[in-house]
Amino acid sequence: MSEIKGKCHCGQTEWTVKLEDKAHVLCHCDTCKSLSGGASTLNTIIPESDLKLTKGELKHYTYQGASGKDVNCYYCPNCTSHVYHHQTVMGPKIVVRTILLDGAKEWKPAAEIWGKAKMSWEPEVATTFEVMPPE
Repeated sequence: MSEIKGKCHCGQTEWTVKLEDKAHVLCHCDTCKSLSGGASTLNTIIPESDLKLTKGELKHYTYQGASGKDVNCYYCPNCTSHVYHHQTVMGPKIVVRTILLDGAKEWKPAAEIWGKAKMSWEPEVATTFEVMPPE
């Protein structure tokens, strides 16, 4: 298990995460497209206890996810970089934005989720699930 530092775009907020694997899960859902302004976001799923805020603070808002359950989005109050999301349907797990972590440019994709919402021109770069992988 590695402890990796992360920071938002403006540097006002910093954190560490503990990761088993240094890899991205690409999410192609429409919410991630809206938030990022791109075709997907780069993430991983970890226990909430494996993220520690080390500088600054986070704000959050809540919306209803595809499951009908609440999704809490945590972001830097200054630059609005999204640090992580907690989908209540996932219990104690959170979705962390991996591209904000040190060294993430070198990581490979491990999976793609919400493949059914993927842009038609995007190639498959990892095992793709229509929505989420089976538990």
